[in-house]
Amino acid sequence: QVQLVESGGGLVQPGGSLRLSCASSGSIFRFSNMAWYRQAPGKQRELVAFITTDGSTNYADSVKGRLTISRDNAKNTVYLQMNNLRPEDTAVYYCNAGTMSSGRYYPDDDWGQGTQVTVSS
Repeated sequence: QVQLVESGGGLVQPGGSLRLSCASSGSIFRFSNMAWYRQAPGKQRELVAFITTDGSTNYADSVKGRLTISRDNAKNTVYLQMNNLRPEDTAVYYCNAGTMSSGRYYPDDDWGQGTQVTVSS
């Protein structure tokens, strides 16, 4: 079972930026597709972005042009650079290792504790 630890969240004003990190344990990170999810109060967990083992990325329409997912295989870490943040980005953000099938991302059942992002004036 992979262990994931998210960090980097906090309180930021609208239009501000944050960079989230997800550190992964184990020796198979470079073979894993990775994703960021978020969950706002009263809402289902939502796929924000994913990055495949070969570096291909995909984003939810609501975050395109503002959020960027990247990975550093040497550090077993995936990042989410968040710019031009909006109040509706407020959520707990989780990373995940998952499976690609026909261009879609399917999460495994391993989740970290998440990191809180709050966008407010």
